Amino acid sequence: MAKTRGRLSRYRDIAWFLAKYSRADLLSPAAADAGDARGEPPAATQAEAFARDLEALGPTFIKLGQLLSTRADLLPGAYVEALARLQDDVDPFELADVERIVQEELGVRLSKAFQEFDPIPVAAASLGQVHRAVLRDGREVAVKVQRPGIREQVMKDLAALDEIALILDRFNGARRNVDAARMLDEFRRSLVAELDYRQEAQHLITISHQLRDFEDIVVPLPIDDYTTARVLTMDFIRGTKITAVSGVERTEFDGERLADSLFRAYLQQILVDGVFHADPHPGNVLLTEGHRIALVDLGMVGRLTAPVQERLLRLLLAIGQGRGDEVAAVTIALGERREDFDEIEMRRVVIDLVAKYQRAPLAELKVGRVMLEMSRSSAEHGLKMPPELTMLGKTLLNLDEIGRTLAPHFDVNGAIRRHATELMRRRMMKAASPANVFTSMLDVKEFAERLPGRVNKILDSVAANDLRLKVEIIDRGSIIDGFQKVANRIALGLVLAALIVGAAMLMRVPTSFTILGYPGLAMLLFLAAAGGGFWMAWVILSSDVHRRT
Repeated sequence: MAKTRGRLSRYRDIAWFLAKYSRADLLSPAAADAGDARGEPPAATQAEAFARDLEALGPTFIKLGQLLSTRADLLPGAYVEALARLQDDVDPFELADVERIVQEELGVRLSKAFQEFDPIPVAAASLGQVHRAVLRDGREVAVKVQRPGIREQVMKDLAALDEIALILDRFNGARRNVDAARMLDEFRRSLVAELDYRQEAQHLITISHQLRDFEDIVVPLPIDDYTTARVLTMDFIRGTKITAVSGVERTEFDGERLADSLFRAYLQQILVDGVFHADPHPGNVLLTEGHRIALVDLGMVGRLTAPVQERLLRLLLAIGQGRGDEVAAVTIALGERREDFDEIEMRRVVIDLVAKYQRAPLAELKVGRVMLEMSRSSAEHGLKMPPELTMLGKTLLNLDEIGRTLAPHFDVNGAIRRHATELMRRRMMKAASPANVFTSMLDVKEFAERLPGRVNKILDSVAANDLRLKVEIIDRGSIIDGFQKVANRIALGLVLAALIVGAAMLMRVPTSFTILGYPGLAMLLFLAAAGGGFWMAWVILSSDVHRRT
């Protein structure tokens, strides 16, 4: 009975939240900008309240907020910024629960598995907490333990969201910009994957391998024998959050070099490797004691296909160089056109946006913000952008904040231009890898094997006078009717021209029948040609006007 009451209470809380934020105008950009004029709280205050209410609903909704922070096409800028700052720092759970979970997962007691285990966690979040420990061989590690009962709670919340997903469709723009059921399905997959620490361990290995050539960047590696679905053991990295680095300590390292190295590493992840750390907020980026950059908490990664990478590279270069026309063209190529897509207005907005940020002072120039605003403008003008673009925009926005923390005058556009040549070279080298070359050779081999047979079939068809070309034309009847109208108008024009020429020749023939002193027959031909000409012009103009309407 108590369990049923608890479930009903949870449904009531979720329903209250959705009802509060489901008014069609609350989350619209126009309403957000006009909040003060209507006597309501400013947009930033509304957005902060929205973020606080999400935090109050617990871990599932904190993660939902983090997902929504990547949807600049769905929410106004103030809401995206408020959700991007969501922190899931919570009170730690008891050591007894830590010991029980570790024993259940590893099959041994905590004291047997580790030589030392700090009972006070170094960090506590909504899904788990991290403890410093020492293995039996003396290796210092960080042990991430999942919060007890969190999986069950998340599944219940997801079930509740599924049952009332229709209410989510009342969010601003949801009818046009997002399918609530599809977004919830994407959220479910992302959150369930984050609850499996084995996937995060794989992410650590992947990103660490990708960044192996970057001396200034370190990624902790997992300890396989001490990692399960609910326990992740990895290298312990001593460091300070980037935003907590003191001014005195900043004088001890080259911030410009670290910022440039970090930005170059993410450009390689995004544009060359196709797998990138999608959540580099300041809490997940540390400055180590040796003045290196450490990337931690890799539960969320983004993945990009090769065609999207090519277009993103062109997009970043065009933004960095202020080429608004090319930015608009690439943006339109990346998106999915809806029926209400307005290409002319979309191009104008993007060109104005790029020009605006190109004129901005260096301290205000943020590539990530440009991409987020482009995503939102695209949605407003009927162009549905892929979620990867807004996720990338948020990633670059976080990188910009970290880069300017390390070096206040760091030039993001300059970094893009400096590394463009290297990125192109790496992409070409990746395309020329042995695996890709071998695949291409297999395709060529298959083509060569089938070519003689196909050529023989074509030659046999030619010899038998049986070669046919199949041409598919959409709405052939309309096309034939159009050709007939064109032919009729050409024929009528020739007849009218012949009448005019004939009338001109008859003007020289004397006759007793005259009109206004001119030969009557010639004048009749002129009048017939003039009437036919006026009638033809009227038909053409009226049909064109009717077609436009």
